[in-house]
Amino acid sequence: MELKEFTLPFVGLKQGKHNFSFAIDNKFFKHFGFDDFHKTKLEGKLVLDKKPSFLELHFDIEGEVILSCDVSTEFFSHIVKSKYDMIVKFGATRETDPDEILIIPEGSYQINVAQYFYEMVVLSIPLKRVHPGIKNGTLKNDILSKLEQLDPQNKKPAISKDPRWEKLESLL
Repeated sequence: MELKEFTLPFVGLKQGKHNFSFAIDNKFFKHFGFDDFHKTKLEGKLVLDKKPSFLELHFDIEGEVILSCDVSTEFFSHIVKSKYDMIVKFGATRETDPDEILIIPEGSYQINVAQYFYEMVVLSIPLKRVHPGIKNGTLKNDILSKLEQLDPQNKKPAISKDPRWEKLESLL
């Protein structure tokens, strides 16, 4: 099943630049089985530059996604801003040379760009999702206070050292 609004028929287009705009929300990501975002408000823009023997695609996506912090489980907003350029060539079979070049069969009349927008957004999300309040110390919640209590660096040794070990340490 494809997202039909992301399918671009390029055969009837004149040579030159053509602009497309897409609203991307949680339904878009559910199509790919990706449910890490709690709320999504993104705008995807695509400039398709049709040349005689190939297509140039210029992707641009901006907006915000609401993520869950890996440490505190609090929700926070993450700004997404990404650009990607791609060349579509026509050949005997569909293949991808490098990441920026897509070869599609001659006689193709449309291309679906949903996968490229999806990858742009997912790759712009940090691997470790940490609430900005944790980084600057302004976020306070029960989970963070419990983690502070359990931090081994904050614990003071309750047991005094055996004097025999102190003598051995002095030998080193």
